Amino acid sequence: TDIDDKIIQRAAENNQTCDTLTQTFIDAMHQDCKSLGVSAPTHEPKATDYIKKMIVLIQKLIEQDAAYVTSSGDVCFRIKSFKKYGALSNRNVDEMRSGARVSVQEEKEDPLDFILWKHAKPQEPSWPSPWGNGRPGWHIECTAMATDLLGHEIDIHGGGIDLKFPHHENEIAQAESAYKKNFVRHWMHVGHIQVNQKKMSKSLGNFFTIRDVLKQYHPEVIRYFMLMRHYRSPLDYSQVLLDEAKH
Repeated sequence: TDIDDKIIQRAAENNQTCDTLTQTFIDAMHQDCKSLGVSAPTHEPKATDYIKKMIVLIQKLIEQDAAYVTSSGDVCFRIKSFKKYGALSNRNVDEMRSGARVSVQEEKEDPLDFILWKHAKPQEPSWPSPWGNGRPGWHIECTAMATDLLGHEIDIHGGGIDLKFPHHENEIAQAESAYKKNFVRHWMHVGHIQVNQKKMSKSLGNFFTIRDVLKQYHPEVIRYFMLMRHYRSPLDYSQVLLDEAKH
């Protein structure tokens, strides 16, 4: 994902283009992966290279009555059209709906409906579409790229445990509504790295960068440390555990 609200905001604060900002972090990621001995993927698509394919997918969903256009030019996915919604995360749609909060400015038919295409705001990056200038929603990006490169049925789909809902639920709804096939056979949701049993995150300020840790430990020690717990389990970051991995 190389275009979203946070990227746009950060680029504006830094007086940069979104492309310049995202490329800086892509280059840094590549450098860190190389330092750890991580093999490069076969494909590494960027969302902005797939705008046309996203538009085609959104059009397909509209034609199948799984999506609709609001008067403001947003396009939303119609949750009621997908009966399996919530199955992955074992959530009840009616219970989710009753607890949902909807802004008076929103034009959704249902509070659970999610954005596929956002109409353009002044000074924001945008692309032309049948519904006016705008940009894709986050969920449609992944579905468009995955189905284009891997096909309409995928053996394994991974991601952090926090992506199970709503992101992966939304991916399933989009892909299976559009292509009428079982989108993913096996889901692998990864536990978070934690500090003192709290998720490591920038917002909490409790994080360490790979480059920080590499100053103290060999890359193979860090890789072994990551393998010391089952992939679905949280892993608590500590020098004690890293020292154990070292020995």
